[in-house]
Amino acid sequence: MEQNRFFPEIKGNFGFGCMRLPMKDGEIDLAQVCEMADRFIDAGFNYFDTAHGYHGGKSELAIRECVSKRHKRSDFLLTDKLTDPYFKSEDEIRPLFESQLAACGVDYFDFYLMHAQNAHNYQKFKQCRAYETAYKFKEEGLIRHFGISCHDKPQVLDMILTEHPEIEAVQIQFNYADYNDSAVESRAQYEICEKHNKPVIIMEPVKGGSLVNLTPEADNIFRSLGGGSNASYALRFAGSFDKVAMVLSGMSNMEQMEDNISSMCDFKALDAEEMNAVSRVCGIFKGLNMIPCTTCRYCVTDNSCPQDILIPDLFSALNTFEVFKNWNTRFLYKTVLTAGGHGKASDCIQCGMCESVCPQKLEIRRYLEQVAETFEKKN
Repeated sequence: MEQNRFFPEIKGNFGFGCMRLPMKDGEIDLAQVCEMADRFIDAGFNYFDTAHGYHGGKSELAIRECVSKRHKRSDFLLTDKLTDPYFKSEDEIRPLFESQLAACGVDYFDFYLMHAQNAHNYQKFKQCRAYETAYKFKEEGLIRHFGISCHDKPQVLDMILTEHPEIEAVQIQFNYADYNDSAVESRAQYEICEKHNKPVIIMEPVKGGSLVNLTPEADNIFRSLGGGSNASYALRFAGSFDKVAMVLSGMSNMEQMEDNISSMCDFKALDAEEMNAVSRVCGIFKGLNMIPCTTCRYCVTDNSCPQDILIPDLFSALNTFEVFKNWNTRFLYKTVLTAGGHGKASDCIQCGMCESVCPQKLEIRRYLEQVAETFEKKN
């Protein structure tokens, strides 16, 4: 395992994202998470990433039970984040931070990020002196490295990095589908990090799984290379850029863990033929007109949808239907996705709360109209 070029304490360039942990009977499957964490560390990696809101606060607790209690602190690195909804004033930041340390079962965080920064919440972080408070934590030895994650336009990222040169790392959404996408602007975000000479941490390298379950035509392009899985090409694309320090993958089962480890243990950047294949797959995506949802679930957490509509699940169902024309998706929509008190797409009251928290800046209300048209129209 090669030493990380930017942070010597990181082993390799691959991290375990804990936003999509395996579930069982509505709860995190701790037994499986323990197995996955052990496998991850045994493979030579050591970087874990969580946040207070992941799995409704239970991701941090899973870290404590499956990692902190079972491995020496020197065997793993842990990233946590300061997230907008969980503090209202400067005085509330330290108690929240201390509760995060306790939830994770650690005495310090290796990385601590100002979470999901955008033009709106950045103003709140400034008013609450969140950056200054977090830097005090670093001076006290409670965090090792200070950074941000960004969900906004490149100009906003540029402004934040200009105002806060003390930032040591930047986490951005970056994958081959979003590289030249006009909404996400992964390439431009990366170039801002280059401009400010900041190491980059990659999130959503497989776009919430969208770059795994490809159309037959796109899948055949990668199969013709005679190499790895669809996920492996997405991960290796993300890791092929000079300023990338870390590629995070939110793995939900051991199969995904094994596949990702096999791709990243002996990391090799994509060669010219593989990059050409990626370009061809992107060309296919452009013709599909799919909803570019990453299933981050910000739109359905913390009462973001008053109608309790399972927005990401409905979008996934529509994408699946549009790509594969699988009529079973209609049955799934009626019997699972809109059952148990969950709203239908047509129940949307157009309040816009979902769009205000969407990192992708999706026109969610318009897409819900498409879902309703597809699944609720009478045959």
